[in-house]
Amino acid sequence: MIEKDTVKLLRECDLGIKMGVSSIDDVLPYATSDRIKETLRSSKDEHERLAAECESMLKGYKDEGKEPPMMVKGMSWLKTAMRLGIHPSDHTIADIMCDGCNMGVKSLSEYLNKYEAAEERAKDIAKKLIAMEDKLATDMRDYL
Repeated sequence: MIEKDTVKLLRECDLGIKMGVSSIDDVLPYATSDRIKETLRSSKDEHERLAAECESMLKGYKDEGKEPPMMVKGMSWLKTAMRLGIHPSDHTIADIMCDGCNMGVKSLSEYLNKYEAAEERAKDIAKKLIAMEDKLATDMRDYL
């Protein structure tokens, strides 16, 4: 049970990290202020460092992680492109990122509770990701 829950939790973390990085990549070209650009780049770097930790642990279980479904990724990109096409601003970016971060925190918290038998190291990765998403949402509030 420990191994099964560990792998499932790590897969969800892997998916969340990939979705976070993809969202940052989608909005970054629209950012106007240097401060929001730096905040987004810094968060992306943190996500990528955590991705390496997560992927390393998944490899130890001989698992490749979880890719975002193409439909979900495409719909996310389309929604972002449409919103930023209509209102290209740091405010819109912040709104999009806050929504995504809040959704990520909610989902990851549910998975953390659902896979309670997971190894502590996997739980730590999930907790780090939740904290990163929460921090980014908080940082984005300055632009709302």
